Amino acid sequence: MRPITTITKTSVPLMKDNIDTDQLIPKQFLKNILKTGYGKNLFYDWRYLDGGKPNPDFVLNKDEYKAASILITGDNFGCGSSREHAVWALKDYGFEVVIAGSFSDIFYMNSTKNGLLAITLPQSERNILANISYDEKITVDVPKQEVIYKNKIFKFAMDPLWKHKFVNGLDDIDITMEYENEIKQYEMNIASFN
Repeated sequence: MRPITTITKTSVPLMKDNIDTDQLIPKQFLKNILKTGYGKNLFYDWRYLDGGKPNPDFVLNKDEYKAASILITGDNFGCGSSREHAVWALKDYGFEVVIAGSFSDIFYMNSTKNGLLAITLPQSERNILANISYDEKITVDVPKQEVIYKNKIFKFAMDPLWKHKFVNGLDDIDITMEYENEIKQYEMNIASFN
């Protein structure tokens, strides 16, 4: 995982509640075992009309939002089935941050383990972010746990362990390898008993 300290990018609003994992990446696209190639099918049923033609009314198909890296959305984001592919699709599309009112627990854990920042902010703060111009940028400062837009600063909560992982670019294997010397010592101690 690459370190994430500060992200300053444009955003896209999709202010719907209860966006589930099947809406994020429908089941027919779950055959790939790699973490890439899912972005083109993100929000498939909303992004495309019959025959695969882009839906001109869907926000991600609007030219001004195609480069956005921060998704501003509603409550209970990522509910539904446990589907790590949903996070892979968001990341593969180009999203680095999802700001919602709440997340399903499984989706939140899948996000953090795959380097997607899942930030919870109240409705009033998300409404401000959802109404900014497509070309204005939002800054997410992980060490300070702040979302910044112009002179507005919105604080967010973050588990200290996950903050450590994001800021240092560590996944679970990297965390385990921080104890490599202790593991080797333990293995040597076990071997000496045999």
